[in-house]
Amino acid sequence: MLRNQDVTDQTQLAFSDRLGPPEVTKFGSQGEGTYFVILSTIGLAGKVEPTDHRIAMRNKVNQLWHIDASFKRVPALTSILSARIIPASGGETEFASTRLAFERLDPGLRASLEDSFAWHDYTHSQRPDRRDLASAKKRAALPGQCWRMVWRNPLNGHSAPYIASHAGGIEGMEATAGRKLIEDLMVAATAPGTSYLHQ
Repeated sequence: MLRNQDVTDQTQLAFSDRLGPPEVTKFGSQGEGTYFVILSTIGLAGKVEPTDHRIAMRNKVNQLWHIDASFKRVPALTSILSARIIPASGGETEFASTRLAFERLDPGLRASLEDSFAWHDYTHSQRPDRRDLASAKKRAALPGQCWRMVWRNPLNGHSAPYIASHAGGIEGMEATAGRKLIEDLMVAATAPGTSYLHQ
């Protein structure tokens, strides 16, 4: 977390290039076709949009605990955030350690998760207040992906659940039970002492 930096699109992209090839922003997002996803509460008129506006609703979805791009065929290695316009209050970003949460789980549950797979779907997280924010074209462009529920870091051997708001079901498990297990794991992953709040 680096404060008081003069970050431009060019400097952010140059920094990102050091970690690997950057990804072009997905269809239907602000910044589509560039290397940047623009997250904003400000509309085309230059004013903050009301809470029932589509932009505000998408931001509400983005505030759910999530892993960036877990719904893609090639998930993201990392995301690099830069705040360009900062509100007088609010706007914090919070990060949870699923690795730490995994270490705190019952050993039997940890073992069962090692051999389990979860379905990640962009549309699963896009339904706040029963409003579907994903267009048919976007749904077709981003079919669901099935990933191992536990990923192991090849460098240090630590394991962590690969779950969040895009995960909507567990392979081979009844739908309601699968969603309940994912919800329980999310509660564990965001329990006190597992997250860092950056203001």
